[in-house]
Formats: sequence, C-alpha cells, structure tokens
Amino acid sequence: MQRALAVLMDPIEKIKIYKDSSFAMLLEAKRRGYTLHYLTQESLYIENSRACARAQILDVFDNVDRWFHLEEAKFIDLGDMSIILLRKDPPFDTQYLHDTHILDLAEAHGALVVNKPQSVRDANEKLFALHFPQCCPKSLVARDAKLLKEFVLEHGQAVAKSLDGMGGSAIFRVSDVDPNLNVIFETLTREGLELALVQQFLPEIKLGDKRILLIDGDPIPYALARIPQGDEFRGNLARGGIGVAQPLTERDRWIAAQVGPEVRRRGLYFVGIDVIGDYLTEVNVTSPTCIRELDRAFDINIAGTLFDALEKRLK
Repeated sequence: MQRALAVLMDPIEKIKIYKDSSFAMLLEAKRRGYTLHYLTQESLYIENSRACARAQILDVFDNVDRWFHLEEAKFIDLGDMSIILLRKDPPFDTQYLHDTHILDLAEAHGALVVNKPQSVRDANEKLFALHFPQCCPKSLVARDAKLLKEFVLEHGQAVAKSLDGMGGSAIFRVSDVDPNLNVIFETLTREGLELALVQQFLPEIKLGDKRILLIDGDPIPYALARIPQGDEFRGNLARGGIGVAQPLTERDRWIAAQVGPEVRRRGLYFVGIDVIGDYLTEVNVTSPTCIRELDRAFDINIAGTLFDALEKRLK
C-alpha cells in the first residue's frame, strides 16, 4: 500500500526553494514514493471527532521556474495519512494552537505528526531552552518592565525578545546607558500584559548564531553559522546574515547531548537549536530551517536521514 504524506505549510507559491527545508522534505518524500497532500490552515476541519481537510494532491520539482503542481482539492481524513508535516511558520497564535488540536485527533487515529502537536504547544521556542540551564546564558523572563530593566543594568548589555517572534523580529540589543530602555520594555510587554525575555549579550555573535539540527534527538554533524553583517547584530538570514557551514565543535555536541534525549522523549522529531559561542539560546520546534544550505555545503541528505528515522516509527 502506497504511503501518504500531508504537509501543513505557508503558501507554497511564495517559498524560495533553494533554502526551504519543507521543500527538501517534500522532495525526499516524493523520491520515496509517498503521495503528497498539500494543506493550508483554512482547509482543516473536524467532523464527528475526525481530523479532516480539503487537501490538494501535490507534486514537486527541484526547478526554480516550476517547483510545484496542485490538483483539484478533495476531502481527506487526516488520520489516514502515514505522516503529517506540521511546518507552518510562527507566530504561534490562537489559530496555530487550534491547528495543533486538530492534528492531535489525526495522531490519535494513526497519523505520525511531525512534530508532535502537544509538544509543539508545550515547547515555546524561546522558553523551552530554559529547561537546560546548564547550557544557557543568564536570562530573565518577566512582564514587569522594572525587573527587565534591572537585569540590563546588572549585566551592562543584553538582548531583549518577544516570545513569539521569528526570523529576528522583535529583538533588541540594549545596554545600561540606552535612553530607550523604558519604551523598549513597555513595547515588548505591551505595558505589562505580555512576557518578554532578556538574555546576557554574547559578543561571540560576531562569529555566528549557529543552527544545529537534531533528528529524533541526534545532531547532524554540521551547523550553519549565521553571521551578522555591517552594523546589524542579528545573524538571521532574513536580516542579511551570511550562512557559513561548519562542523560541530565539542561544545556544540555537548549542548546537543543535553537537549537530545528530552526532545526525543517529547516526540519532537525535527528540531533546530541555536547556539552562540558556548551557549544555547533557542530551541526551534515549529519549522526549523537550514537543510538545503547544509546539504549543499557537505553533499549530504538531511531530509533522507529524517525520513529514515520517521519510517522506523510508522505503524
């Protein structure tokens, strides 16, 4: 019986295939003979306690001029899928939350959802790193702007973030002499309504914010160091950072070994951890990237390694 895969992702017509990790996964699934089904958020629904979707059969091509073809939409039971890739980008808002509840039902009826919906809900990408304090820089999470400001005054320089951003959005480098500290924390916390994170500034960011990929808890032996350019302190590729592929260091491997068993236990099959210098800063569980860049640099097939791990878990 032919296996079937569904992917919930952002609009496929807008992706850049040379750097899109979801697309790399779809190419690998096609190579393995899966029937591909394309889902959007509005296509999902629940009928009689079954997770369903108005899905389109998808074909993909590694061609920048024509990289996909979609057939007419049909109604499917998501529990009949072999694998469902949950690859919608953040923010993790109310609608994203509801999607994970729908996919809980698909999982309950037999589908392998990657990553496990409950664990995606539980593992906020900024806060989950704090489960590994031995790996993290000094940090504070609070709604109280006074506490956040005191942290900066104590440490001299810090990075301040919202908890639901991605791609370097809503991140500030602040110092104890910054005249805008009050307004920055008022903005990040929405006047005390939302949590914000401050972390000790790590000057090693000049050497790159390393993305390390974990497959079922085990690290790919290479990282993509995203190096800030010009006067920008953020290394995110979306903010102009330059990606430099490199082997993992001993410290990288140690951090991965701290995180790996817990993400494996939680059913977080594909995770991207971010490391600056000697410190873990984030654990990305929604839609980690950098597959295609590392594949090109080292002539490897990360999506193939991922599917090898997933297929061991298929019923």
